[in-house]
Amino acid sequence: MAAKNAKISNAVIKRLPRYRRYLIELKKKGVEKISSKEFSALIGYTASQIRQDLNNFGGFGQQGYGYSVEGLYHEISAILGLDREYRMVIVGAGNLGQAIAKYTHFHKQGFKVWAAFDIKPSLIGTDLDGIEILDHEGMVEYVEKNAIDIGIICVNQDNAQEVADKLCFAGVKGIWNFAPTDIEVPSHVALEVVHLSDSLHSLAYHMNDIQKKGEKNAKD
Repeated sequence: MAAKNAKISNAVIKRLPRYRRYLIELKKKGVEKISSKEFSALIGYTASQIRQDLNNFGGFGQQGYGYSVEGLYHEISAILGLDREYRMVIVGAGNLGQAIAKYTHFHKQGFKVWAAFDIKPSLIGTDLDGIEILDHEGMVEYVEKNAIDIGIICVNQDNAQEVADKLCFAGVKGIWNFAPTDIEVPSHVALEVVHLSDSLHSLAYHMNDIQKKGEKNAKD
């Protein structure tokens, strides 16, 4: 594992799920071992980058052998905390909340949505593929009673911070924020922010950058 007191960069952490996804595919194909060079050709990172990333947690490779696909998969799963199950609730059962609730791949990976909460009377009491939509007024009590680990925020920007405060008060360990605004949480609560518009704007930049380079090359 990582050295004591060593801070792992967020860039490294964000690459680990990608490593794990490729290892799953290798396992399905019956591949038992892979070198950093072979992994590099497959995943797109340099062999040096792969070794550096994994060395943050102890390496796991063997000189002249490479990495055990099965072993590395389990090690990365443990590092990411995917060797256990997580209980989640969705706050905001609109289109985005419903899409997340219906995404069954989360459940297969150990992330189970226990309930959804909303303020709209027309949604309260209805069912989302087996997930009950409850009145937001009972959210804190439900989270406390059922030891919910993760709160998924899908409300508008005006209500996001208030929802986050209630989830933190109720005892969640992490918040996945899809609201189009930044929020603050206590230091003991992990926060992951997904700005869909930011991602789309980044895509637009890269598209235009590629086009500009193409036009420049054509002139040259």
